[in-house]
Amino acid sequence: MAKLIQHIPVQRVSPNSFDEIIDARAPVEFAEDHITGAINLPVLWDDERKQIGTQYKQESAFEARRAGAALVSGNIGRHLKSHFAGKPESYRPLIYCFRGGQRSHSLATVLAEVGWEVTLLEGGYKAYRLHVISQIENFSSSIQFQVINGLTGSGKTAVLCELEKSGFPVLDLEAIACHKGSVFGEDPDFPQPSQKRFESILFDQLTQLADDKPKSVFVEAESSKIGKLHLPVSLWNAMRDSPVLEISAPLDSRVRHLQSEYSEWLTSPDYVIETIDRLQPFHSCETIAEWKKWAAESNWAELIGALLTGHYDKNYRPDGNGYFNEPDCQFELTDHSADSIRQCAEAIAGKTNQQG
Repeated sequence: MAKLIQHIPVQRVSPNSFDEIIDARAPVEFAEDHITGAINLPVLWDDERKQIGTQYKQESAFEARRAGAALVSGNIGRHLKSHFAGKPESYRPLIYCFRGGQRSHSLATVLAEVGWEVTLLEGGYKAYRLHVISQIENFSSSIQFQVINGLTGSGKTAVLCELEKSGFPVLDLEAIACHKGSVFGEDPDFPQPSQKRFESILFDQLTQLADDKPKSVFVEAESSKIGKLHLPVSLWNAMRDSPVLEISAPLDSRVRHLQSEYSEWLTSPDYVIETIDRLQPFHSCETIAEWKKWAAESNWAELIGALLTGHYDKNYRPDGNGYFNEPDCQFELTDHSADSIRQCAEAIAGKTNQQG
């Protein structure tokens, strides 16, 4: 017996309330962004969606709907024979498309006729996207951040990871962005997500942090842009207004640490040379030529040391870039050994607990 289709606003969606969340949009839309945990069962594939859109513009809405209905029916039929073939009578999916319109309604209607309890997301992905933007702004103003700052290579990320491993609440923006935050920070194995996907993952993590109600959340100091991705303005402003903890480390240890951290880059001198070219607006031709020479010779210690003292330390000083507050506390890493990083994390945690 057919069941009535339910509707739910995005504010009331809880993934645990449904057996599956189904994104009925085309794969290209799903790839750009989607509700975390959703699966993609397109009612129109990429080429079909493009075909129907062209037909709508060049012929008529009626002809496009008729052709689209045939394609949608075929695709839903194939999903029934494959994905839905083993679903029990108690199966309860949540379905959405871009606006909560024809694509999600088409799939929901057929599944409800089968006898499953189907729920549609009101407003579809568009409503979800607006919710993400709104909630990031709300979380940014309600969560107290503790910003870990320091010169490039000082060990900020390593200490942040140690804090997280020890159970302290952490927002790791570089991990979400798949980027280490510098001109050399691109991960060769994991490309950055789209801006929308980045914000959805950020929303997921902020939601979890807010649910846990921590006294404060540790976050690494970042510029407003990580690789190609922009931090939401509300979060960036909240970080700039937050208390700052500064980490320092000796230059020679920073060089060794970065040589280890960027080891995958250093297997490709040509790639490093290409990246050095992006620094041309900031340095003389002679300096750029010398850095490229060291890269071609795989003289990494010399190159990294020169980049630190000649570029990063001058342009990204934690106490002089105007982005963040002056540090409330300072912590020193004598080196980047596991013991030193652990001790630094413990000192930061202890100081933060005293302040709390």
